[in-house]
Amino acid sequence: MNENHSYPSTNFNPGNNWDHQQPLPNDPAGFWIRFGAILLDGLIIGIPLSVLSLILTGGSSGESVFTNVLSFLYALLLPVFWNGYTVGKKICSIRIIRVINNEPPHIGNMLMRNVIWAVIVGVTFGIALIVDWFMVGLREDKRGIHDFIAGTQVVRV
Repeated sequence: MNENHSYPSTNFNPGNNWDHQQPLPNDPAGFWIRFGAILLDGLIIGIPLSVLSLILTGGSSGESVFTNVLSFLYALLLPVFWNGYTVGKKICSIRIIRVINNEPPHIGNMLMRNVIWAVIVGVTFGIALIVDWFMVGLREDKRGIHDFIAGTQVVRV
C-alpha cells in the first residue's frame, strides 16, 4: 500500500483491494436495510410530494415533470447537505460516504451516483439495476455499480 495516502488503518484501498486479514473499515449496509430506506423515502417524501404537485399543477401534464424534478433534487442534494443522509436513510441509521476518506459525498459524487447511473440503467434497459441489486446483496462490501461509479458506499451508523 502506498504510504503517501492517509487511508484508514485497516489497510483499506479505494481501489477496492480488501485485505481480508483485516476487518472492514465500515459496517456496510446490505440490500434489505437500503431497500427499507428507499421505501421510507417514497412514503414520507414521495407521496406528499406527489400530492403537492397535483395541487400546484391542477393535475396537468406538468405534474409528473414537477414531481420528477423535485424527487431528483431531493436524492441529489439532501445527502450532500445532510452528511450522506436522506430521510429514509436517517430513520434506518445508514448513510452514504465517500470510500476514499469516509466523509459525506460531494455534489460530484451524487451526480455520478444518480445521473450517470440513470443513463447506464436506461442504456441496459434495466439489466444494470438487477445486477446492482445482486451486488449489494451478495458482495462483502455491499457496493453496487452506482457506488463504484461514484466512489461511495452506504454504511450503518
